[in-house]
Formats: sequence, C-alpha cells, structure tokens
Amino acid sequence: MPHEWEDAGIECQLINYQLRDSSEGANLYEALSYVWGDKSTRRSISINKCDVQVTANLYAALLHLRDRVFERVLWVDAICINQQDADEKGRQVNSMANIYAKAGRVLVWLGEAAEDSDQAIEDIRAAGLQERYEPLHDKKRQDAIFSLLRRTWFERVLQEVAAARQVLIKCGSAEMDGHAFCLGLSTLKLPYELCLGLQSIIYTATYLIRGALFRPRRGASQSGPSFLQIRPLGELVEMYHTRKATEHHDKVYALLGMASDGNADKKLLADYNISWKELFKRLIHSILPKQHHSVATWSDREVAIIRGKGYLLGEISLVEKDSTWEDKQKVHITWRNEPSGHGVRHEKTSPRLIQSGAKAIQAGDLVCLLQDAAKPTILRLLDDHMTIIRIAVHFDGEEFDGNGTRPKTSLLDVPLVWDWENRPEAREYDKLFVSSQVPEPSELDEHLEKTARLESIRLVFQTTMRYDALAENLRTTTEVFERAFKTLDKLAVPWFIHRDKPKQGHVSKILAMVDQFIRHIGRWETICIAAIGGHKSVIKLLLDTGMVDLDDQKYLSLPFWLAIQHKHEEASKLLLSAGGANWNMEITDKQTALFQAAKNGNGTVTKLLLDSGKVDPDAKNMDGWRPLQLAAESG
Repeated sequence: MPHEWEDAGIECQLINYQLRDSSEGANLYEALSYVWGDKSTRRSISINKCDVQVTANLYAALLHLRDRVFERVLWVDAICINQQDADEKGRQVNSMANIYAKAGRVLVWLGEAAEDSDQAIEDIRAAGLQERYEPLHDKKRQDAIFSLLRRTWFERVLQEVAAARQVLIKCGSAEMDGHAFCLGLSTLKLPYELCLGLQSIIYTATYLIRGALFRPRRGASQSGPSFLQIRPLGELVEMYHTRKATEHHDKVYALLGMASDGNADKKLLADYNISWKELFKRLIHSILPKQHHSVATWSDREVAIIRGKGYLLGEISLVEKDSTWEDKQKVHITWRNEPSGHGVRHEKTSPRLIQSGAKAIQAGDLVCLLQDAAKPTILRLLDDHMTIIRIAVHFDGEEFDGNGTRPKTSLLDVPLVWDWENRPEAREYDKLFVSSQVPEPSELDEHLEKTARLESIRLVFQTTMRYDALAENLRTTTEVFERAFKTLDKLAVPWFIHRDKPKQGHVSKILAMVDQFIRHIGRWETICIAAIGGHKSVIKLLLDTGMVDLDDQKYLSLPFWLAIQHKHEEASKLLLSAGGANWNMEITDKQTALFQAAKNGNGTVTKLLLDSGKVDPDAKNMDGWRPLQLAAESG
C-alpha cells in the first residue's frame, strides 16, 4: 500500500488474482525476484491488518518499491506461498514459471546500495550506450562493478528472469532495464580472470535476462506445470547446479519450468515431501536410463556416484571462447573410430559450439555416449574415476537417441562422479565410492573397490593411449594391493580354504582381492610379491586354493628363496611345507635356499631344510663355502 513517508511501516493486502491469457490483455501485477537473506534477521510487516515476519532483505525491497501515491500489485513468494505447507509449496513451484511469465514485469532486487553500487549501475548503463568497446581503466569503478556482480542474487537459480518478458534491475534507488544491463556488461569486456568463477555465473545469468526481450507475451497453460522451452533439463542443470538455493530441492525444481523436455518425466514434478537423496537420484535417471546406470546419492551431499558403461566418441583437442556469444564455448573434437584392418585409427577433428556451464570444458576431456543415453556426456579422466563436466550436451546437427545405431567403439566401464559441491574436501571420493556399494565398509572393502575402479580406468587410459597415466595407474594399483596384503595379514584366515566350498565373510573378499591381483600381474608374480612382503595370509590362500602349481618344481623355488632373503621366517615355513619345489635350485651366484637361510642366520628354516632330506648340505657356493660354514659364521 502507498505511503508518503519513506520510513513508515509496510502495509500489504492479499488479493485473489485470476491470471489472464495473452488474448485477454496484459496482467497488472509485477513479480519480485530476490534472495531471502539471513532468516534470523526479521522485520514485521502488516498483511490484512495482521503482523507477519519477513527477512530484512525482503523488507528493504518492499520499502524501495513502495510508491507514495499509487498502490502496487506484487507477487512475492515468501508472502503469497504458505511456506509451512509442503503440498501447497509444491503446487505453487510447479506454477512458478507461469506466474513470472505472465507478470507485467519482473523486478530484480539486488539489495541495498553499497560499495559504490550506484556508480557501478551508471557505468554499466553508459557502456550500453557506446557503439564500440571502450575499456574502463578506473580500477575503483571496475571493482565497484565486480562487487555488484558478486551480489548473492546472481548465485541463485534464476527461473524468474528465465520466464520474464521484461526485467527491471534495482539496487537501492538505482535501477535499469535488464536488456540494457546485459548489453552494458558485454560492452565493458570485464577482466573476469581477476575474479575466479565469476564469469560463468554472470554469463549464464545474462543469457536468461537477455532473452526476455525475445519471449512472446504469453504464458504457459494454467492447467498444469508450465515449461518455458529454454533448454533441455540436462543442459540447464549443468549451467546452474552450482547456484545457491534455500533448499537443495530448489536447485532442481526451479529448472523444471525452464526445461524444453520438462514433461519427459512426471516423477520430477515439485514435491517437497520426498528427500533430496531421492530427488537427486530421480533427476539422474531422467537423463541416464535407470536399467543401465546404478546411482548412489546422499541426503547431506550434492554428489552422486554413478556406475555404468559407455562408448568413447572422441576427445576435446582445443577449446576457444566464441567471439559472437559470450555464453558459448567453441570446442574442437577429435572423433574416434575402431582400428581398421591395418591397425590404424581413422580420426577427424571438427568444431562444435557448446553452451557454457558451471564447469569449463578443457582440452583432454572425453566425449562419451553412456549406454542408451539420448545425448553425449563430457567427462574428465582422473586417476581412478571420471568426473562429469556435462551430463548431457547437444551438438548442432547430431542426434544420439536410445533407439539409434550404436557407435562403432568398445563399451567401457565408467565409474563416474557428478559433483555439484564447490569445496576442496568434496574431492575425496574413495569413501563415497565404497559406501555406495557397502553400507558399513571394512578396510578390505575399500581396497577391493579401489582396485576394481583402477582396473576400469586403466582400460580407458589404454584406449585413449595415455601411457604416462597408465604407468601411474599401475604403480597406484600395486600400492593398493600392498596395503591390502597388510590388511589380510591382520585377519584370521582359516587354514583350509577350498574353491569348491562356500565362501563367507572376509574369506570371499580375500579371494576376490587375490583374484584381482592375479589378473593384474599373474599367479607366479603374485606369490613372489607376497613372499617379498612376508604376507602369510596371501601365501597360505594361494597354496590352499590351488592358485599356484605345486607340481612344478620351479614354481615355488624363487618365492621361497625371496622369503628367506627378506627374513620372513613364517612365510618361509609356509612355502617349505608346501613341498614340490626343487630346494637345491641355485637362484644367484650358486646360492640355494639353504645357503640363503644359513647366511641370514635363520636357524629354524635351516634346520627344517636339513631335516627334510631334500637339500645337499655339502654343496658349495662360488666362494667355496658350505651352508653350515655360513651358518656358523653368521652366528
């Protein structure tokens, strides 16, 4: 309601308003787009003669929008929606695009004037009037513009301006048209590299504001959820998932009305009664077919672990910013085909224009088509997983649908992370990967999952011919196995384990771990490494399960010799008890296992060898020494 005094209290009146279709003339209300601000700081306003608490930022917005003479009809979510009723909230959010689309104007409230914001608005306005770019050399004024652009409003999911037909931007008492604001920013060519992360936030915001001028003066149907047909949901999510929202749910629900494929999955209609964990999973399965992709999400995290299979289509070889549109990335893709009959890969490189997103595409990123997905995905290959840069990307002139012909490349296992969080500690994914499969994982579970993931990524390194990364992957895998072997030594492993008997508990996990290691380097190499490390549990398992050939006299000789050389008495006794080996085999410098045990002063193993009657106590080494002479010399 109007008031002639600036500092008078805010008085409002709720009215029922029937939205008009475009054929019935313009709607006479304006819709407010703002951030709630600190919920703990409240101010009281009067609504229908009743006191209602609102945030300080909303109070300031209403104060600046109030006219001294005329009534102003506004739609404000905090007032017009019962925030305590989840069902009503869901219904209203489903209609939000319709409400903002049919508003006479959308008012953007950036907040009170501060940090020379009035001057910043004026400089942006002046830049928009210029016919050609003239840089702003005054650092103080440049900093004022950056301060304005860092306002919290720009970090939100901006469904309101995506629906708007006209936008007015207001900061304190200063205001300007939304399209002019975008034009001015574009003309200024600000050095965004000075403000990490700001460029993508502003470009994706101005992309929506700039489009208001070209939207028809009509809203969507009032009979159900409204969709603005801006871009497919997968692309919108990549553009805006790093934005802030009062609730996790709003990061998805605010995009539904903007989606060109929003009606594709009815499960994504706004419903605040379901958990964030469930909503995030539904979102992913609306983009990636559920039957081919397992998804793990958490109630307190904006990170998803996705396991599936995919085809490698190509690799980003070059990235450049498009000179025509600031909200695009121009990439060059080297497309891949299967090797020809002569073993030569046929490749071609072509440019593509891609919508900018929250994460910048880089050279080296991979273009993949996940199994039965409608659109390709851009992935970044890391040490032990791949992270999603674009979950669904559109290339002009190229369509990939679930019923189309599959690419002529191999289907690869792809352990994926889709991370919406923006904090360094969120990059520690090992625990998330293992907990996505085992609710309360043991240390051995962690090793098993890690080695399986490393194996999957190793195949991708091989396919993309990244041999340095492949070598590092092999080193890391060996280190994980070494840690796993130490873990196995701590476990109480039954002496007799047979492959034809049921495996339960950690026994099955031990078998799985050793099987992985054997696939990694081979059977004989596995027992040699176990002997060097003195890993009794692994040696015992290999012997008891028949994983090694006990009839081959050469098979156990070197592992036994290595166990003695590294002074692992228990491991040596285990290998000796297996029998079958040629204990007189000379490994190096005419040194047999008996010589090595005697030299190391290992009396127990020396005695066991002598008692076996399978060694020659009178054999001499290259220096003419007998084993017992060496034993006496070693004490």
